Amino acid sequence: MEFWLLIGGAVILYYVIKAMATSSKQQAQENNRPSSENEIRVSMTTSNQVVANSSRDDDDDLATFRISYGYEEEKSKNKTLGKWIKYGESITLKGQTFTGGNFYFGGKLSSLDGYGTEASLVDDSLKIENNPSSYEDESLGYWPKFISLTPKGRGAFLSWLSGNRSDPETPLGYVFIYFYGLERRITVDSIKQAVDDVEFKSLFDEILRLKGIYGSSRSFSNYSTRLLEIMCLLRPHVVSHPELEKTPQRDSLLFKHRLAATVNEKKPVPTELALAWIRFYPDYNLKKPARRCGYEFSQMFTRLYNKKYGDGIVVKPNKTRLKIEYHPASSSLRGISFPQQDLPDPSNLKGPVNKLIAIADECTAELDAYSRYLAKPDTSSTDIEAVLLLPDDLSDLGATLGLGKFKKWADDAISTKNGLVSVEEFWTYTKSPLPAKINKKEAELIQNLAQKAGYGIAPDTRYHHAKTSADGKLVLFPEGHGKYFEPSKAFSEMGMALRLGAMVATIDSHVDQAELHSLTQLIDHDTILSPTEKRSLHAYLVWRLNTPLNVTGLKARVELLGKTEKAAVSRILVGVAMADGKIDPEEIKQLEKLYTLLGLDKALVTGDIHGVSSSKSGVRPVSPQSETISPASTSFHLDESILAIHESETKDVQSMLGAIFVEDETAGESDDSATDSTAVEEESGIDKQHYALFESLIRKDKWTREEVEAMCRDTGLLVSGALETINDWSFDKVDAAVLEEDGDAIYVDQEIVEEIEG
Repeated sequence: MEFWLLIGGAVILYYVIKAMATSSKQQAQENNRPSSENEIRVSMTTSNQVVANSSRDDDDDLATFRISYGYEEEKSKNKTLGKWIKYGESITLKGQTFTGGNFYFGGKLSSLDGYGTEASLVDDSLKIENNPSSYEDESLGYWPKFISLTPKGRGAFLSWLSGNRSDPETPLGYVFIYFYGLERRITVDSIKQAVDDVEFKSLFDEILRLKGIYGSSRSFSNYSTRLLEIMCLLRPHVVSHPELEKTPQRDSLLFKHRLAATVNEKKPVPTELALAWIRFYPDYNLKKPARRCGYEFSQMFTRLYNKKYGDGIVVKPNKTRLKIEYHPASSSLRGISFPQQDLPDPSNLKGPVNKLIAIADECTAELDAYSRYLAKPDTSSTDIEAVLLLPDDLSDLGATLGLGKFKKWADDAISTKNGLVSVEEFWTYTKSPLPAKINKKEAELIQNLAQKAGYGIAPDTRYHHAKTSADGKLVLFPEGHGKYFEPSKAFSEMGMALRLGAMVATIDSHVDQAELHSLTQLIDHDTILSPTEKRSLHAYLVWRLNTPLNVTGLKARVELLGKTEKAAVSRILVGVAMADGKIDPEEIKQLEKLYTLLGLDKALVTGDIHGVSSSKSGVRPVSPQSETISPASTSFHLDESILAIHESETKDVQSMLGAIFVEDETAGESDDSATDSTAVEEESGIDKQHYALFESLIRKDKWTREEVEAMCRDTGLLVSGALETINDWSFDKVDAAVLEEDGDAIYVDQEIVEEIEG
């Protein structure tokens, strides 16, 4: 009775294990792989049957059973010991000649787990039927073994083995049988010193080749990567693979060993190892910007890490010891072990990793805008818009991502043309059509492009209170203003003086060298201005002298000045006009026009000239009817006190001048949002109808298309166009779409909503 109860229990146990094995098998087949860890191990002895082997001794009254599932291993009559066929060694099997080698051949080679025959052993004494390598049947399922294949399956495997072993359509089970042999040769034979370095390197290259062909299978990729890592550990003087160290898997043995060795030697953790550590660490996942912009992320991490920790952090060796555990793909290799070094295992230490995570998070935040741009359709990292979104720490990458040609062109313009270029030529480097007007958005693009490439631009609306036109000029200068530039009061005042001086110098459409020299000296001799301010003002002066006169708006401002302030303005105008030591009748007429345009009495021109000249030697009083006035004995040199208004008696009115002579163009400047439509809302940046629809949609996370169509009908909008307009607006504000269509459903991303409204 007890015996039959035991038999019944065994049968029940068998079906439970069979069900579990079948489930595991199905999952493995779905992944196109044999199982690895956490798998159910069942001895393969008979086909779908239970074999009860009862044994008793004095201490054990229980029967023991061996449960098996699958195809029965044939009993080979081949008594030849299995041997390794090296690469290039010729062998004939069933009339076919094999020269590729790299497999075990014979009749007897036991599995190391104690169950049956080595999975990869090719035994030509077994029945084999010729078949194309694409053939497969149920025998090529779970833990495939050559001896357990059907005759047709064996023929298909040998068909693949006799070829170049490169057909990506070959059933993966055949590839794994071949891989099992390579795995045994490396993890067993090579440790016994049965494999020389030349063959070892050849095996390494073969696994790399297979990984390149069949690595689309996640399982094969993982197993082959792990074997490559073991090879790098076994013979580092023969093979290496830097990429495996840079992007380690979560269970990377190569990474853990290198980190352990570094810490054991009390050396700083180098940048690439630190970066690999955060990729390896199981409790941290890189965020989307770091994954999408992998190269930029690694570059930024490297720079911040080096800036903060120099050669790297030094980690104190911990007590946990490193244990090398290899999980083979082949079921024939269970229980293999490797020589162990006595090293610490710091890979899971939280303290040092938290320092690295802080840097990684900072890099991720800095790359967020750049990453979001690249998420848009039809965008590229070489787009100027993308380059401009790169963090400042990566500004030099712009040269390789799209700014190289721009920098070469800018350097040439600075060296040969004093930095003077046309807006049209500059705009070609934005890779977009030239706009009809240079409004705020376009001006910012010009400034940002120049700054990202390492240059300054004049006029810069932030500092010069002026803007150019689409058919106008720009002036580039090296180094630029810098990220934290703040113009001083002296800078602003000098800018006003230069503008007035340029107005006079250009009234006859010709700039005399003496006039240019006087205005240039005005900048150079100012001891208050910083070097950056002087470079900026020199560029601004070049732009002013090459830009048509524009006094629009100035008249109204000058009319607000009192007599003292107006006198200061007139002294500047006359002083510049007299800088070359002469005043032509034509210049006097131009001065009179200029006085009139600025709201000054033109009758004062002659008197002002007399007033200035009487205090200077070498210039005779003039009248409009006189000939050209020339210096008497010495050439005229403009006294800096005439132009340097911050050093003259007009010092008390500097604040007034700064307020009055604010650039007139800013008053007429138009923004895109103001010119597109009268319905554009200043605060929202989108017209009232679309904004109202947006506010209605954000009330819940999901809508049907029918519901949205009803909303649109009420406002006269079309659904597709309305959704696109709202998403375009969302991209402008936060670089991400707020709405997403999926069939008949429309989803609202509430996180993006919070960013928009924040």
